[in-house]
Amino acid sequence: MTQFASDDEHPRDSVDEAAVRLANRGFYDAFEARDLNAMSDAWVHDDRVSCTHPGWRTLHGWGAVSGSWFALFGGEIPLQFILTDEVVSVAGDTAWVTVDENLISADGGGTIAALNIFVRTGERWGCVAHHGSAVAPQS
Repeated sequence: MTQFASDDEHPRDSVDEAAVRLANRGFYDAFEARDLNAMSDAWVHDDRVSCTHPGWRTLHGWGAVSGSWFALFGGEIPLQFILTDEVVSVAGDTAWVTVDENLISADGGGTIAALNIFVRTGERWGCVAHHGSAVAPQS
């Protein structure tokens, strides 16, 4: 299960911030579990979505984005995340989360600085953009 280093640090979250934090957690739980259905549930399914995996070109539209998750989940190396420095911001029906994805895997790991953007659709928050950028190791 994905670990959040800051699980108990947000007692003053607004209702919206807490809901976005929960949506973000669902995104990473699906990612770590390689659960295509749960990942699909985390996203808005339309042409405005985009995703930039580290080292990849930006993908646009739900078809391309969902295909990327299918490709990533088919890999042989299991991933575990320890997420740190999570910051949630909400402005109306749009929210963004910055977070450091500290990856632990059989082939090593590393840190990815990520930005996840969510929009409110009815009562739920759905992801419309994910951008991950590798952080250079510190010497």
